[in-house]
Amino acid sequence: MADLDNKEQTEIDPADMEDVEDVEEEETGEDNSKAHQLTMQMMQNPQILAALQERLDGLVGSPSGYMESLPKVVKRRVNALKNLQVKCAHIEAKFYEEVHELERKYAALYQPLFDKRSDIVRAAYEPTDEECEWKKDEEEELTEETKEKAKVEEEKKDEEKEDPKGIPEFWLTVFKNVDLLSEMLQEHDEAILKHLQDIKVKFSDAGQPMSFTLEFHFEANDFFTNTVLTKTYKMRSEPDESDPFSFDGPEIMGCTGCAIDWSKGKNVTLKTIKKKQKHKGRGTVRTVTKTVPNDSFFNFFSPPEVPESGELDEDSEAVLAADFEIGHFIRERIVPRAVLYFTGEAIEDDDDDYDEEGEEADDEEGEEEADEENDPDYEPKKDANPPEECKQQ
Repeated sequence: MADLDNKEQTEIDPADMEDVEDVEEEETGEDNSKAHQLTMQMMQNPQILAALQERLDGLVGSPSGYMESLPKVVKRRVNALKNLQVKCAHIEAKFYEEVHELERKYAALYQPLFDKRSDIVRAAYEPTDEECEWKKDEEEELTEETKEKAKVEEEKKDEEKEDPKGIPEFWLTVFKNVDLLSEMLQEHDEAILKHLQDIKVKFSDAGQPMSFTLEFHFEANDFFTNTVLTKTYKMRSEPDESDPFSFDGPEIMGCTGCAIDWSKGKNVTLKTIKKKQKHKGRGTVRTVTKTVPNDSFFNFFSPPEVPESGELDEDSEAVLAADFEIGHFIRERIVPRAVLYFTGEAIEDDDDDYDEEGEEADDEEGEEEADEENDPDYEPKKDANPPEECKQQ
């Protein structure tokens, strides 16, 4: 009987087996489809989603269980490593303090060059022919004919215009060329920033708490009587005792602006608006004039105050985070490389960096696509619609 069964099995048509397999696949696919539909219905239920989110929130920051599974003797040794890590954090803090001292030392060496830059910009010093000679790259070299044509055009422009003093609107142009700063500029700010003659960075003295001050030097103008506007950033380079492992170098703890002595009617950080109010009883209408804050770059000198508790609302935290980023950028990039932001060369370098990253990303995508095409099991239709979590909201 067993032999007969075996014989019958060997005589089954292979095509019939394929049909059986197809049916099984179809049934499995139908089950998967039903399960998928049920899952989607559940995920669209607000109550289920809320419960799931609450469960996930409870898992955030929770240990994986691996440390708890270690033998007690191993846990002791891990604690010893963590104590060593705390000591490393304190040494790193001292390292950054010495870096700050180096910055102070080299700032004194840079300053004479920056002072001369300021003298040229504001026409206090006229550079010599030798100082003005700039050796161009081979790509920038011009033919004799082009040079002569450019020379004639420059002479023609010089005849049409009065000889400008220094480098007009130097710092305003720098600000307009840098996205981070141009986003802060309003049209009414530009007339004031035309009078900006220099930006200097001053570091705290040796032995004093870490800080740096940005000094904005203005020539006499009709907008305010200050000759210098300042912004001071206080820094800290020491691990937080309650969370020493979070230390990642010096951090800005707060900043202080300065009072601007605006001339009458020139304060661009405020604007006057008129509102109509209707009396509830009599029905009469009156016009009320109110002064409200106005968008302006000069709000930069009036940052939110950080309370002693250190706790801020979300809006103030966002403003301070952006403020710290701008302060660092002015100190580390704008002041040292101002002329390259004026000409746009520094911006081109930044753009080139982004382009290279983009090309690398494109290459990786291309390689992935090629791998997918060479994969015999790859089905393009399956990738046509991305999963729900990958779709943009």
